[in-house]
Amino acid sequence: MHNETLIPHLFRTEYRKIVAVLCRQFGLQQMEIAEDIASDTFLAAAETWPLKGIPQQPAAWLYQVAKNKTKNYLQRGLLFASKISPEIKSSTAESYEQEIDLSPGNVNDSQLQMMFAVCHPSISKEAQVGLSLRILCGFGIEEIANAFLTGKETINKRLFRAREKLKQENIRIELPSPTEMDARLSAVLTIIYLLFNEGYYSVSQHTTLRKDLCMEAMRLCTMLVENESTNKPAVNALLALMCFHASRFDARINEQGELVLYEEQDTSLWNTDLISKGGYFLHRAASGNQLTKYHLEAGIAYWNTQKEDTPEKWQHILQYYNLLLQIEYAPIAALNRTYALSKVYGKQTGITAAEQLALTGSYFYFALLGELYTGVDNIKAQQHFEKALALAKTPADKNVIQKKMNKLSQTS
Repeated sequence: MHNETLIPHLFRTEYRKIVAVLCRQFGLQQMEIAEDIASDTFLAAAETWPLKGIPQQPAAWLYQVAKNKTKNYLQRGLLFASKISPEIKSSTAESYEQEIDLSPGNVNDSQLQMMFAVCHPSISKEAQVGLSLRILCGFGIEEIANAFLTGKETINKRLFRAREKLKQENIRIELPSPTEMDARLSAVLTIIYLLFNEGYYSVSQHTTLRKDLCMEAMRLCTMLVENESTNKPAVNALLALMCFHASRFDARINEQGELVLYEEQDTSLWNTDLISKGGYFLHRAASGNQLTKYHLEAGIAYWNTQKEDTPEKWQHILQYYNLLLQIEYAPIAALNRTYALSKVYGKQTGITAAEQLALTGSYFYFALLGELYTGVDNIKAQQHFEKALALAKTPADKNVIQKKMNKLSQTS
């Protein structure tokens, strides 16, 4: 791997580790300093490696440079004299020489605790997602801006406000107490879920970025599963859900970057390893007596990985949607339910249920009605596809609808 690709790759994997360890050691009050030290470390690599060659162990080289830069910063007295927290100020002079522990165990613990700090309920969901991408996933500012289809300045301001809020609230980097765990874990799962959806349902045309967002969400969830205190049924259910969805990632997007509808996907492109993993985590999620939206969505996603279009499949999916809407009503879930309804009870039943929702601001609504009316009333189907086309925002979505319209006009 050359410098041009190795350093960005290492930034993604190692930046977050260095920042998490330094923040855990010195507190969130020093987050910017931790980020500066981590950034300076990669700058040193970019300047040194082209001249002296890539070291045999690049990650170990980065850790050593980060340790040295941290120690130098402390020794200069800038941090120690004016900014470090009171308990460190009052400690002995040994603080100058305290070792920065970048062992795998400490790195993992630091990242896990950082996850709970970043997902603190005192900051907005939008800021939590942005900060998670930066601090927990090692995304660059430009990548985050691309993911949110916004400018770098906007992202920088959002991250600045989030960091300031974490400081003001004096949030500690630690796992919640057992009594607080469920509530705090729920907030963390929400952010991981949003992060995955940002990749899976993103309107960005950057396919690599989309996959990276999903993989990072799965990595964060895996960290929770692997820790005894956070390995809860809901965590396993969310990981199962993401495995099932990710298993169809390659089949959802064609070579032109266009969305491929479920019925038209090449099932040979489905990832059977991820489907098996999803089944494993769904089985583990069955312990306990708590039923969450993640359990139900994972159940729906599981049946969507079953290739045979059987009545049993759609009956199960419909049942899961019925329960899901009781737990947490969402218009898009209600809309998706109507498709399952049509598969079980026929298109006319699906049409009646869909039209009752009246989600006239959504292109998905009109696209679904176009699909349901196809073969029932092709004129109405065409009208709905036209409305969907007018509301669709991305070229890929517009292209999918246009293909539907073209196919319909050929059969009429």
